[in-house]
This record gives sequence, structure tokens and C-alpha cells, in this order.
Amino acid sequence: MTVHPPALTFRRLPQGVVAILASVFGMALADAIFKHASADMSLWQIWVMRSAMVLPVMFIMSRGRVWHPAAGAIALRSLALIGMYLAMYPALPFIDMSLAGAAFYTAPLFIAGLSALVLGNRITRGHWLAILTGFVGLLVIVRPFAASFTPVVFLPVTAAAFYACAAILTRARCHQIAPVVLGFWLNVAFLLTGGLALAWLSLGLPRPAVDFPFLLATWRPLLPEDWRNIALLAVLILGVAIGVAKAYQSPQPEVIATFDYCYMIFAIFWGYVFFREVPDLWTLVGMSLIAAGGLAVLAADAAARRA
Repeated sequence: MTVHPPALTFRRLPQGVVAILASVFGMALADAIFKHASADMSLWQIWVMRSAMVLPVMFIMSRGRVWHPAAGAIALRSLALIGMYLAMYPALPFIDMSLAGAAFYTAPLFIAGLSALVLGNRITRGHWLAILTGFVGLLVIVRPFAASFTPVVFLPVTAAAFYACAAILTRARCHQIAPVVLGFWLNVAFLLTGGLALAWLSLGLPRPAVDFPFLLATWRPLLPEDWRNIALLAVLILGVAIGVAKAYQSPQPEVIATFDYCYMIFAIFWGYVFFREVPDLWTLVGMSLIAAGGLAVLAADAAARRA
């Protein structure tokens, strides 16, 4: 594991914080747009169109230097992020943005654990207490034994696990790769996944016997509003892909992950703006506990460094 001098750590961490705050703002807005578009377009068509717009821009930004010897690590990171989106987006038509956001932002808890297992970062008693607090917050939100419980909420939790894997891969194996290169190959993965899914559906090959147009619809002509949404999503993925990569290249991913919790604030905001969604009391209490767990990770990390 690479050891970073204290001065380098201090310089890079604030940049990572700014990058993750901007990224989660864009992620929350993109998720709201996906939820809004889910009744009209398929996920695969959005991925193909969006990546077709973004890839030339990223290629130019990288000056054509998109190949890197760590191709295997880049591929694994891209697959983890594809898994994240495939778990997250099917849930959005069925649950509120605030609930999806709260369930997804168990990710910092996964990141804290993986930081210990993969990076060898020390996990103290304070870290474990923070993780337990966040888990209790999740239980308060999903209320697994309540009549209103829906298993769909576990899809964002699964997405959180994939996101954590991508974050740790970024730090462990991709920390010296230009963020725009990581973003380029992520969009290649989006383009290939979307193209293969559309080909499968267009050929009439076996598919699940459910009525879910967002995942099972084939290509359709785009309306002017669709073009505007895809163009906005292209701008957002350009910033988010580069921002997340830059953030988790910082020396302490478990600390950067703490600021990921701002996604919940942005998700509530965009959920209200787009859909007039207002979280209930249980969701607010659970989100507070999850956020408290994230802040406790930060405090525990600072205490461990002073010890």
C-alpha cells in the first residue's frame, strides 16, 4: 500500500471533498431525470445516446491517450459501476427519491469496511459503532416488518455495495490514472451494455414476463424533450464520471465517503422539485442516523490518526 506524506494527504483531501460534493449533486439530479424519463424511454437507449455524445468529448479531453496498462482494473471498476446503476435505476420508478437515496447511502459504511479489508486501513471501535449506527438508520427507514415494506428498497442497498467496490478499486488500483480516462472507459461500458441489451430485445430473445418498459422497451424515436434530457444527462455524466474518479483517488476513501451523504440532501431537494415528494418522519429519522454514522466515521478516522 502506498504511504502518502502528511502534507500530500492534506493537499489532496480538500480537492477530493469538493469533487465528491459536486459529483453527488450531479448524481442526484441525474437520478431524478432518469426517474422522470423512465415512463417514456428505456434505460438502454438513454445509455447508448448519452455515451455517444460524451465519448468524443472525453477522447478530446484526454488527447487520445485513453489506453492504460491497468486495463483489467479499469474494466473491473467500470463493471462495478454498471452493476451499481443496474441495481439503482430499476428501483426509482417504484420508490421515492428520498428513500432510494437513504438506502443507497449505506455506501460509506461498505467503503469503511472495504478500506480495512483491501487497503489495510485501521478500523477502530469508533468505526464499528458508526457502521452499526448507519445500519440501524437503514432499518428505521425500510421498516422490514411494517405493512408498507417493499423489498425494492434493497436494490439501492445492492447499488451501494457496487459503488463501494468501485470506490475502493479506484483508490487501490486506479489512483494514478487520469480521471477523464476512467470516465472514458466507463462510458464505453455504458455504450456496450446498452447496445447489447437493445440488440437482445430487438431480436425477440427470451425476456422476463413483466411489464417494465424502462428495462424492456426497444429503441423508439426521440421527442424534442427526450433530446434535451439526454443532452443534460450527457453533461452530468461527464462531470460525475470525472468527479467521482478524482474524489476517490484521494488518500482516504473512507473520509471522502462521509461527504457522499450530501446526496441524501440533494435527493430530497430534486425529489421535491420534480415529483413533489416529501419524506415521512421515519425516513428523516433514519437518514439522520445514517448521516450520524457517516460523520462518526470521519470523527473516528481523525481520532485514529491522532493516536
